Amino acid sequence: MLASTVIDYICGRVITTNRHRQLAVTVSVCTNISLLGFFKYFNFAIGNYNAVASLIGVPILRDALNVTLPLGISFYTFQSMSYTIDVYRGQAKPISNFIDFACYVSMFPQLVAGPIVRFSQVAEQLQHRTHTLDKLTQGIAFFSVGLSKKILLANPCGKIADTVFDAGAVAVLDAWYGTVAYAFQIYFDFSGYSDMAIGLGLMLGFTFPKNFDSPYRSASITEFWRRWHISLSSWLRDYLYIPLGGNRKGQARTYINLAIVMLLGGLWHGASWNFVIWGGIHGGMLALERMRGRSSFYQQWPNAIRVGLTFLLVLITWVFFRSADLSRAVTLLGCMVGLGSVPPSHYLIGGLIYQPYYLLSISVAALATCLRQSTWGWVQNLSVAKIVACLILLWISLIFLETQSYNPFIYFIF
Repeated sequence: MLASTVIDYICGRVITTNRHRQLAVTVSVCTNISLLGFFKYFNFAIGNYNAVASLIGVPILRDALNVTLPLGISFYTFQSMSYTIDVYRGQAKPISNFIDFACYVSMFPQLVAGPIVRFSQVAEQLQHRTHTLDKLTQGIAFFSVGLSKKILLANPCGKIADTVFDAGAVAVLDAWYGTVAYAFQIYFDFSGYSDMAIGLGLMLGFTFPKNFDSPYRSASITEFWRRWHISLSSWLRDYLYIPLGGNRKGQARTYINLAIVMLLGGLWHGASWNFVIWGGIHGGMLALERMRGRSSFYQQWPNAIRVGLTFLLVLITWVFFRSADLSRAVTLLGCMVGLGSVPPSHYLIGGLIYQPYYLLSISVAALATCLRQSTWGWVQNLSVAKIVACLILLWISLIFLETQSYNPFIYFIF
C-alpha cells in the first residue's frame, strides 16, 4: 500500500508538469496492476501451471513462492489508480500534500471492504470538511444498521450456506435453501460493511458514496448491476468499459466489451476459475439484454415476475461464486434440479439448518430485501423513532456479537 501510494503521488505530480504525462499515468496503472496481479494471482497462476504440467509430463514448480494476499489490496489499488487517471483526464486537481493523499488511500473506514471511493469524491473533503451533530447522528445510524445487517442477518444466513455448500450432495430443498441463504449472506454482509464504512466516514466528517440500492428488487441483470456494488460497477464502466470503446464502436464490439469487463470483474473478486465463470455468465446476460433491448423475452411481463426471474438468475450464478471449486458448483447445481445422489446420512443436515433461529433469520432477511427504501434513503431523514430504533439495533447487535462464535470475514480474498 505504501509503494502504491508513493508511486501514484509522484506520478500525479509529474502529470501536472505537462511533461511525460502519458508516461506517468502508464507507470501508475502498470504498477498498480502489477502489485494486484502478483499478490492476488501468483499462486493461482502457479497452481494452473502445475496442473497442466502434470498432465503433459513436464516438471512442476515445487519451490514457487507462497504469496500471502494483503487485506484490501483490490480496493486501495483501484482507488489509488483512479487518482492518477482522473488527474490525467483533467477530472481532478492534483494534491500537493502527501499526507492528505496517503490519508485518502489508507482511509480505514472503507479500506478493506469498500466502497471504492474515487479521489474526486473526497478531494475537497480532505482539505475542508465539516463536523456537525447531524453528520454524527447519521453516522451512528448508518453504523448501527450496518452492524445489525452483518450480525443479525448475514451471520446466521452464512451458517446455513456454509453447512449446505460444505456438505457436497444434498437434497433439492436443502440446495435451494442454502443458495438463497448465501444470496442473503453476501448481500447483508457486504452492504452492512458498506453502511458501517459510510457511518464511520460521516463521524469523521467525510461523505462516501452509496454502494447498494436494494439490488434484489432489480427487474433485469442490467438494473442489478446499477444497484449492486455501485462503486465497483461504476469504476469498471468509467475506467475499463468506456476506454475499451463502450457502445461507440458497433454492436459486436459492445458485446465483446461487456464480456471483457465482466470477466475481469469476476477475476477481481478472487483468483479462481469459478469467479471467471461467474463474471462470464453475468457478462453474457448483460450482452443478451442489450442485444434484445425492449424486445427481451421477459421485458413485457409484470414487474413482479421480472424481479423474480432476475433474482433466480442471480441466485444460480451465486453457486459458482460461493463454491470452493467448479466440481462442487456443478454438484450443487445438479442437486438443485434433483440430479444429485444424496447419501442417507446427508438428510441429517435438515436438523442443523431448519432450526427456528435460522428460519426466522432467513425470513427477516427475505422481508428486508423487499423493502422499497434502502438504508441510504431511510437514514437521510432521521426522526426520534428512527434514532431509538437504531440504538436498539446497535444494542442487540453487540449482545449477539458477544455471544456468536461464527463471525466470518468473507472479503479476505479481496
